[in-house]
Amino acid sequence: QAHVVESGGGLVQAGGSLRLSCVVSGAPYSIVTMGWYRQAPGKQRDLVATITHGDSTDYADAVKGRFEISRDSAKNTVYLQMNSLTLEDAAVYYCNAKAAVWTGDRWLGAGDYWGQGTQVTVSS
Repeated sequence: QAHVVESGGGLVQAGGSLRLSCVVSGAPYSIVTMGWYRQAPGKQRDLVATITHGDSTDYADAVKGRFEISRDSAKNTVYLQMNSLTLEDAAVYYCNAKAAVWTGDRWLGAGDYWGQGTQVTVSS
C-alpha cells in the first residue's frame, strides 16, 4: 500500500505564493500520473493539475498561468508552485498518484492513491 504525504500548505496573503510538495512511497507499481486536487468547504473535489510520467501537464482553467506542476520521477515527488493566489484558491489540496503496470503494449491501471490533504488559506 502506497503512502502519500503532502506538505507546504499554510496561510498566505492574496497575491502571494506557496509551493506544495507530495512524496509517494511504498507503491508496488510504477507511478505514471501525479496530480493535485482541491476541495473547498461545501464543494466537490476538483482537479487542479496533473502531470504524467512523460511530463505532459494539464491544468484547470482557473489556475492556468498562475500554477505550475512539476515532478521528480526518481523520487516519486510532485510539486505545485502556486502564484498570484486569490481567495478562491483557499481549499484543502490533495495529492493523487496513479500507478500502472506496462503489459507490453499498454499501461494497465494498478492503483489510485491519495494523501490526507494540506490546507491552503488565503487572506485578503
